[in-house]
Amino acid sequence: MAELIQYKDVAIHQAEQIVLHDVNVTVSSGEFVYLLGKVGTGKSTFMKSLYGALPIHDGQAFVLGSDMREIRRRQLPYLRRRIGVVFQDYQLLTDRSVEENLLFVLQATGWSNKRMMREHIVDILRQVGMADKAYKMPYQLSGGEQQRVVIARALLNSPELILADEPTGNLDPETGKEIMDLLYSISQSGMAIVLSTHNLTWPEQYPGRQLLFGGGLIRECE
Repeated sequence: MAELIQYKDVAIHQAEQIVLHDVNVTVSSGEFVYLLGKVGTGKSTFMKSLYGALPIHDGQAFVLGSDMREIRRRQLPYLRRRIGVVFQDYQLLTDRSVEENLLFVLQATGWSNKRMMREHIVDILRQVGMADKAYKMPYQLSGGEQQRVVIARALLNSPELILADEPTGNLDPETGKEIMDLLYSISQSGMAIVLSTHNLTWPEQYPGRQLLFGGGLIRECE
């Protein structure tokens, strides 16, 4: 399996403070990896470093072959097209329908053929169980439905890696389980998923590697 994330002796700073240090983490294609730990232990900081939202100054850090210490700002959009991000708070454009939200992303990432874009959106929405909701506005959807749209958005450009930051945090247990079912099935197709959560029952139901955050360090749970 190809190694998609390679961090060796990495330190990650935020606002000139070291949040994480001595980070040694690898993630390979097809892995399902949990980020576990209390609020404020650096899970979101780690994720942000993976798509270049936070710079890395120390150690060796490669994401999808890109050297995160040397990557230039103009190169970041190309890296981010290969990474799907699922946010806890959805971050959908509230003045556009589901289809228009997804069209916006495709246009922003270089797609131009309208027919191909619409066919692709239909296919992706079918994958996440939202094929009949393309015309809906975000406010007309439940939290679980909005999160399915967010997952569809993350899948649009066939990413090699999906980062899911507390994807079930705002959902009731039953809806959260549906979202986990969906994400886990996606990982079974060979896509790597890195998922942060406070729900310690998920690793029992959906087995995967567990990385525990605390005290500025990341350690692998046995």
